[in-house]
Amino acid sequence: MHATTSSFEDLRNDFPVLNRRVRDNKKLVYLDNAATTQKPNQVIDAISDYYKNHNSNIHRAVHALAEESTEAFEETRDKVAKFLNVEDSQEIIFVRGTTEGINLVAYAWGRDNIKEGDIIVTTEYEHHSNIVPWQLLTQEKKAKLKYIDIDDNGELMLEQLDDYLSTGKVKLVTFSHMSNVLGTISPVKEIVSKCRSVGVKVLIDGAQSVPHMKIDLTDLNSDFYVFSAHKMLGPTGVGVLWAKKEILEKMSPFLGGGDMIREVHKYETTWNDLPYKFEAGTPNIADVIGFAKAIEYLEKIGMDNIRNHELELTKYALDEMKKVPGITLYGTKEPEKRGGVVSFNFNDVHPHDVGTIIDKEGVAIRSGHHCAQVLMEKLNVAATNRVSFYIYNTKEEIDVLIASLQTVGAALSRIWTTFILASCWN
Repeated sequence: MHATTSSFEDLRNDFPVLNRRVRDNKKLVYLDNAATTQKPNQVIDAISDYYKNHNSNIHRAVHALAEESTEAFEETRDKVAKFLNVEDSQEIIFVRGTTEGINLVAYAWGRDNIKEGDIIVTTEYEHHSNIVPWQLLTQEKKAKLKYIDIDDNGELMLEQLDDYLSTGKVKLVTFSHMSNVLGTISPVKEIVSKCRSVGVKVLIDGAQSVPHMKIDLTDLNSDFYVFSAHKMLGPTGVGVLWAKKEILEKMSPFLGGGDMIREVHKYETTWNDLPYKFEAGTPNIADVIGFAKAIEYLEKIGMDNIRNHELELTKYALDEMKKVPGITLYGTKEPEKRGGVVSFNFNDVHPHDVGTIIDKEGVAIRSGHHCAQVLMEKLNVAATNRVSFYIYNTKEEIDVLIASLQTVGAALSRIWTTFILASCWN
């Protein structure tokens, strides 16, 4: 499918929430996609159909409903594997989200492989979910957590990684494929290559990348990769951990309970085969099945088309936002090096105030630290505003955003004019 601007606009009919009116009957302009994306009818209908017609637990019975539910659940696993170019679907582990996937690795791999004095390397632009689990692990193991700094352009200073790797003490390098604040796309293949050359494991947080660009895990050649369904049109409460089979087979279970066992006796238990070894208890069946429809939806559009559409929106937004008085933009100035995420601030206006002002125009953005306080410290700010785009966003919506920001900029100019006049008068 060759996607055009008009074809992307046509997609909006599949998303019922985009027809909402908010704040004194303003048309909703949803630009908070890095937090979560809206859901098309196809996903919503699949979840509803499951509960109406197929609801049953999986893997545990031979009756018709159980067979139907099990088949649909496992078909999703196969779809995920194909979507990521993974040959063996046993390497696809369903979790609740990116956060749980990272914690699973920290617990089940980290506690067996990280020793006193070892080093784990991450970056300054990580989400808290890719910092806190490693803090807990390194504190427990008396290991060290090191950071790759970012430069003034919001890009990683990889010479620091070289320095860390040269110590021979690094056991894991873990980083975001795309920053959820700056939109910076990490040089994944370069990082993986550096780590491979010295036998260091690599975990990639793909929460912000998998929804927006084509990901080929065979080509990337990392050891672990994690992402969430809800950031790519799917339901909340579903995520994926991918890891190489030989690593998963050596890892201890993360949770104990039903389905992750082969046999349980009074004093010993044997584990189930992959992937079930890491999927204890009743899973989020309905939402996993709904996730399959999200993948189908994205595949129909084409991930390269999605990337090009968002790049066009990002270029347009950056160009127009630069014209707004009093605004500061963060991250690389090269749109090709970033995803559809733009963070900004106004001088002397708290981000929450900015978010509140433009919300009155129906524009939904994110204001806060975005679970990235280490990065906020680097930027020397407490918080930022963030706009983030997806397949259903348009240049016309960006125009509404710009008009609302112009309102903030004009108000700021009036305040400064009043202050200067008052100072001169006194």
